Amino acid sequence: SRCSRNRSPLHGLLTSLISVLQRCMYLSLPQPQPEDDVDLEALVNDMNSSFENLYSSVQCESTPLLHNGQLHRLGETHAPTHAPNLGQQTSPHHRLHRSQPMHILAVRRLQEQQYRTSSLPAIPNPFPELCSPAGSPTLCPGSLPPSEPSDKSIVKVFSEDCIGKVVEIPAEMTARDLCQLLVYKSHCVDDNSWALVEHHPAMGLERCLEDHEVVVQVQASMTSESKFLFRKNYAKYEFFKNPLNFFPEQMVAWCQESNSTIPPSHLLQSFLNSSSCPEIQGHLYVKESSRKAWKKQHMFLRRSGLYVSTKGASKEPRHLQLLADLEDSNIFTVIAGRRILNAPTEYGFCIKPNRVRSEQKELRMLCAEDEQSRTCWMTAFRLFKYGILLYQNYKIPQQRKALLSHFSAPVRSVSENSLVAMDFSGRIGRVIDNPVEAQSAALEEGHAWRKRSQRMHNLGSPSPLHPSSLSAVIHKTQLWFHGRITREESHRMIHQQGQVDGLFLLRDSQSNPKAFVLTLCHHQKIKHFQILPCEEDGQMFFSLDDGATKFTDLIQLVEFYQLNRGVLPCKLKHPCTIVAL
Repeated sequence: SRCSRNRSPLHGLLTSLISVLQRCMYLSLPQPQPEDDVDLEALVNDMNSSFENLYSSVQCESTPLLHNGQLHRLGETHAPTHAPNLGQQTSPHHRLHRSQPMHILAVRRLQEQQYRTSSLPAIPNPFPELCSPAGSPTLCPGSLPPSEPSDKSIVKVFSEDCIGKVVEIPAEMTARDLCQLLVYKSHCVDDNSWALVEHHPAMGLERCLEDHEVVVQVQASMTSESKFLFRKNYAKYEFFKNPLNFFPEQMVAWCQESNSTIPPSHLLQSFLNSSSCPEIQGHLYVKESSRKAWKKQHMFLRRSGLYVSTKGASKEPRHLQLLADLEDSNIFTVIAGRRILNAPTEYGFCIKPNRVRSEQKELRMLCAEDEQSRTCWMTAFRLFKYGILLYQNYKIPQQRKALLSHFSAPVRSVSENSLVAMDFSGRIGRVIDNPVEAQSAALEEGHAWRKRSQRMHNLGSPSPLHPSSLSAVIHKTQLWFHGRITREESHRMIHQQGQVDGLFLLRDSQSNPKAFVLTLCHHQKIKHFQILPCEEDGQMFFSLDDGATKFTDLIQLVEFYQLNRGVLPCKLKHPCTIVAL
């Protein structure tokens, strides 16, 4: 109890004594010989042991006195000794002498050790996570918790105008999610027809990634020259809508054996069912390895792989040779195969193993006789490899659209619901009940409004917003208009975005500077229709059928043929667009 009462004054005395010792330390420490160095470690150990003994003596009601680094008790008298004599095991090389000054670095270390001694009362640290284990108030790298490894990856995507965009994506992001992200960032129309394309310019290959494929895994198998392209692909799931256009009867083996037509539902079910095995057969040109020659052979495509018959069209197992495996391979479209590879036709495709990066000798270069047979082979390859996954990818956008339609459908007011089509051409107005007549009346009203606005502007002064000037340039703002591109470039764009019925674009005519050309795809064939200008009553119109149907501008022409086939083989359905990232 008396120890606890005297602790406070003794603690003040001890603090004052330590400060005095700190000032005298520099003068009282001995100096080594010129050939010796200061043993700082021994000094620190001696100071620690001295202060520990000092604190223990305070608790036992004894007053410690320090003299030249030596510890004394009250009533005891000792001759001053040097610091190296405190330890009996100190070598003569580490003896200290008074004649040499001590280095400043050693003094700083002694000061640091002085504040870490156990003679001072321990103050709890309110933020132990910010300090190192040694008690230093400064942060060090080891004191912080280890940071989690980043699961982000960098992907660079290019548009068709060769402009790239760097995107940081999660490691598990699929191709569909990345397309949705690019659609959002580029402010595109989300019609579920955008696709991510794996492009290999050195080998002249490209393929459309499936929606469920992980982008980072595909990027890991690509070379430095390869890149991702972001563009439209309307034919990605078109075979689910029109399967008979993609699988001709002469190429389906069991249809030829049964001599019957293929029901569309039965055909799709057989392809998606893992137990059934529809077989695709036909002739293909095969490029021989390490040679430029092509050889025409009979092929069979099954779930187990692509087989070539060594004896005509025989299906016997002893005559079938495995040419490519479907499980560890992907199918690519060959770009400019006729020019680069001396292919017999322009409808080439390639089966590339996943392990192969740039070795062309391991690629299986194939060539079909026409576009329909090439589409059949490539579509069957995808169905045999992925099966029901493709159908699920096809259904996901439809399910999302049906789910969002309940929330995004606009609520019509009572006044809008009460609107009906009226005819005021006679003395008394009447309600038009026939929907066909109501639609034609709306079209006539639109034509009359355009003519009235034309006459009103003709009476006034011309302006930059003059209808005649607008009709000449307004089509340039549309996504389906591509300006002065060549016939070959229009073919390439139609091929890249999927040769489905109704895929179209408009361009300037190369033969007639005042005319335009409509490029349309029908039955996987590309056709061109010239749009000629015609003048009537001093006003300029555009027509596809030699003036039988006239339109004031190209936008009105496109909107009309999107609703009516007219002289075209099919309606305009899908605009061929290019969006810059």
